[in-house]
Amino acid sequence: MAKKADKKIDLNNLKPEEELKYEIASELGYLDKVLTSGWKSLTAKESGRIGGIMTKRKREEKKQNEQAKENNQATS
Repeated sequence: MAKKADKKIDLNNLKPEEELKYEIASELGYLDKVLTSGWKSLTAKESGRIGGIMTKRKREEKKQNEQAKENNQATS
């Protein structure tokens, strides 16, 4: 089986979900480790922490969007 080629990461050209992941990694102090050694260098605990925070933020964003939608419908 062929190895996946190591690609250079362009932090200015990321999908929104990837952007969130890198933002959280940066906040937790893992960004340097990820940029030098890749995501595989993180421990399960570190990866889980990032995933948990991503899930929490997505849930909060969805709730805010639903509330904004309700407020817009109420004022219409």
